[in-house]
Parts: sequence; C-alpha cells; structure tokens
Amino acid sequence: MNNQTIEFKPDDFQLVRKDQDDFVDETYAKESYWKDILMRFVKNKGAIFGLIFILLIILMAVVGPGMNEYTYDSQIIQHQNLAPRIKAIENLGIGIFDGAETMNTSTGVVEINKYVDPEKETGLEDTYYWFGTDVLGRDIFTRTWTGTRISLYIALVAVLVDMLFGMSYGLISGYFGGRVDMIMQRFSEVLNGIPTLVLVTLLIIVMKPGLFTITLALALTGWIGMSRVARAQVLKLKEQEFILASKTLGAKDFFIIFKEILPNIFGQLIIMSMFSVPNAIFTEAFLAFVGLGVPAPNASLGSLISDAFKSFTTHPYMIVFPVIVLAVIMLSFNLLADGLRDAFDPKMKEM
Repeated sequence: MNNQTIEFKPDDFQLVRKDQDDFVDETYAKESYWKDILMRFVKNKGAIFGLIFILLIILMAVVGPGMNEYTYDSQIIQHQNLAPRIKAIENLGIGIFDGAETMNTSTGVVEINKYVDPEKETGLEDTYYWFGTDVLGRDIFTRTWTGTRISLYIALVAVLVDMLFGMSYGLISGYFGGRVDMIMQRFSEVLNGIPTLVLVTLLIIVMKPGLFTITLALALTGWIGMSRVARAQVLKLKEQEFILASKTLGAKDFFIIFKEILPNIFGQLIIMSMFSVPNAIFTEAFLAFVGLGVPAPNASLGSLISDAFKSFTTHPYMIVFPVIVLAVIMLSFNLLADGLRDAFDPKMKEM
C-alpha cells in the first residue's frame, strides 16, 4: 500500500452559512446582558409609564408638604370642610377647583362656596386649598403627600426585607439542603401559617400602635415569598456544571452562593421584590383604614381614606385625592414589575 500525501487547496472546502454567522457575530455579540435588558425595558411603554409616575410621586412626597404654609397637623377650625380651590383653574370658569361644592340638603341640592359670599366678607377670599380641608380644618394636600411618604417608606422596607433577609434565607436553605433546609423551611412554614392581620393585631396589643409596629409585622412575614423563590432557583442551579467546577477549584460555599448562583437568579429576585411592594403598601393602607395604622395626628393614605370615608356622602372630595394617589402608586409599581419581568425573561411575555 503506497503512502500518498493528499494536499488540499484553500477553495476545496466552503464554510456552511458563513454569511449568517458573520451577521450574528457583528450584530449581537457586542451587546452585554444588562444592555439587552435595558433595551427590552425601554421598549415597554407600560413600564416606562409606571417608572415616570413613581418618580413623580417620590418627588411630590419630598417637596409636596413644603409647597404651602400649612403643616400636616395644623388645625384651623374656621377653615373646616373647604372644597378644593386653585387660583389658576378658578379663573378659567370651568366649574372645578373654584371652591364651590354641591350638597344634598333637606330642601334640595344646594351649591355653596365658603370662600366667597356675595352678601358678606368671609375672610377667605385670598385663601386657597388645592385639595380642600377636612373636618378639623387641616390641609388635605399637605396630609396626602405626608401620607405618601409613609407608603413609600413601607415600599422601601418591603424591598429591603425581601432582598436582604428573604433572598439570603432562600439561598442558604436551598444550597445546603438536607437537615439545614428542612429546619429552615419548617420555621418559615410556621410563620407563614400566622395571618399577617392577626400578627399585627397581637403586636399592637403588646406594643404601641405606630409605624414601627407595622414595619416589624411586615418584616416578620414579608420575606417568606422571596425566600421560596430564591430556594427554588438555587435547587435548579446548584447541580449545574459551572457550580461543580467551582467546587472542584476549591471555592467556598458562600462564595458559590453569592458569586456564582446569585448573579444568575438576580433578575427573578428583583421581579419578585417589585411585585411585593404593592402588596405591602396595600397592607399598610388596609391596617390604617381599620384603625391599626399610625396614630393621629400622623397621616398615611390609609388613615386619610378612613377619615374621609366618614364624610363621603357630604364632602366626597376628601376621599378622592388620597384614593387616586394610592391607586397610582400601586398601579405604577405593578406596571414596573411587569416590565422588569418581560425584560429579564422575554419568554414570560408569551405565556
């Protein structure tokens, strides 16, 4: 058998689909993971809408209470039950925000304006309350944005509890498994079996009613949902090849948890924390509505709604603005969470 050397020429072989591969390399390889997420997020109009309104509400919560001379606890009995009045809109003559309100009385429907009386001087001709006043003469505009601060504080607490405690709890429980996982999961199941309302009520009985008590109640049980999501994600990843490679190279357990596993599931955890924010805000508002919120004269959106509900039939404007702000906050956070979910996992949009 003769040994013959076969020489190949450069044009003897042709790379299949060379043009398509070059196109993919040039178009997609240069985009980072986070840039790809940002591009998908920006294309989501609902998410951008929610983010803009969240930023506007945060801005108003910061500067709103200082936009006039009134404070959230100042009471002027002579100014009680005044309808909303805005100077710029009042002069348009469109019948809103001019200080007039329609009331149902025993003699029929009557439209009154406590700011201006043609027959006598009221002393309120140059007074403007943009959202009106309540039954104690307190400025609803200032109290609404002061109450918004509490709702945003609750949102911040919910995110911090989820990301710092719930995330760590789930990561450790899922990674180590065995007896550690069993003990940690039984403990979380016991806490989860206690209704939040019952827990808050018991805490208020033992402690003073207030923001700290509500914060503690949310912190005790608000992290359980996040821990379950984190644990489930760890169970899917901890047997993957890159984790086994890290163990082979001598990486420590907590290095693997927070440097190898966490970056791969961080998107799902952010989404979960965003969805927990509206729930925490609604819980605080509900507790304030039933009388378990911050004590007077402090204001939260829930307590404002609760107080205004008593005068809803006679002065409906008192409840309108706190309800609108609360609804916008919850809707905006839900839209933002939906946008983040679609940005981190585009497949979820098709489901």
